[in-house]
Amino acid sequence: MLMLLIATVGVYACPVCERNKAKFLQGITHGAGPDSKWDYLIVIAIGALALFTLFYSIKWLIRPGEKNADHIKYSLFNEQ
Repeated sequence: MLMLLIATVGVYACPVCERNKAKFLQGITHGAGPDSKWDYLIVIAIGALALFTLFYSIKWLIRPGEKNADHIKYSLFNEQ
């Protein structure tokens, strides 16, 4: 299903949008393209930040690394 949606994305872009976009974005998106090179840099920086956050979120969910006996989580786990 997802592959079908991805394959038909190019159908929805109008001819005016296609003409005004960068070559590698043609057929992918609809609407105005980036105004300058800074737009690409901003998108790349935000994507890198999102991947960095996702990596460490998953890493710390799997292995939190808290070994201190006085950590607050042990006060919740020990019912005394």
